[in-house]
Amino acid sequence: MLLAVDVGNSHTVLGLFRETLLVTHWRIRTESAITADELASTLQTLFTIEHVTFAEVTDMVIASVVPQILAVWHALAKIRFSLTPLDIDHQTTGGMKVLIDNPAEVGADRLVNAIAAYTQYSLPLIIVDFGTAITLDCVSEQGDYLGGVIAPGSSIAMEALGRRTAKLPRVDISIPPNQVIGKNTVDAIKSGILFGFGGLVETLIQQIKQEMAPAEPKVIATGGMAHLISPYAPSIEAIDPMLTLTGLRLLHERNHP
Repeated sequence: MLLAVDVGNSHTVLGLFRETLLVTHWRIRTESAITADELASTLQTLFTIEHVTFAEVTDMVIASVVPQILAVWHALAKIRFSLTPLDIDHQTTGGMKVLIDNPAEVGADRLVNAIAAYTQYSLPLIIVDFGTAITLDCVSEQGDYLGGVIAPGSSIAMEALGRRTAKLPRVDISIPPNQVIGKNTVDAIKSGILFGFGGLVETLIQQIKQEMAPAEPKVIATGGMAHLISPYAPSIEAIDPMLTLTGLRLLHERNHP
């Protein structure tokens, strides 16, 4: 089986593939100070629940935006799985051209999303990833990565409100407000996050579409907050929560046919 690992700033998403089938997936917190033994212990627990053994993992592919964690995953792969993972960067895109000033600086997860989306849709695309940061990435009709936009994510905003304001509570935005004008503090915060970030994304999408014209890109969303904020950005046409894991599998296939 293939173990696909997407290391984000806040969370790490793991997926186990048997050929093209995603057998199971998990979402764990990214701990920058974690050791290989601690990581192995976490994986052992997850694997045991799904009745999977370490011996069944024959390959591993990693996209990481946290450099210090990458070495830990490599140590784990060597000690526990006896293999060397495939690291995704601008040199392992499987043929996708990265048309930005410095291809080495683009996040691996952004390239993975772009490749997965283009492989599935073969269209000009805007991919919105609602993670710790909100990223919008653009793919041409020819399948070239054109660049994109990075904005602070909603979780950063909510954390900042909690830390820097004495009276504002932490809120659960999974239950949205009924209207923009909040009649209490909780609904006012929910409105600011959901309508605010939805409006931010919608405005960026419209401006990107103007720059990509006459192409008419399809807009795809992914990421942990996608299902909550996408309804407030009406240009988003589809949500694919497994987009990054799918992209990791595709890139592993292209680099190890």
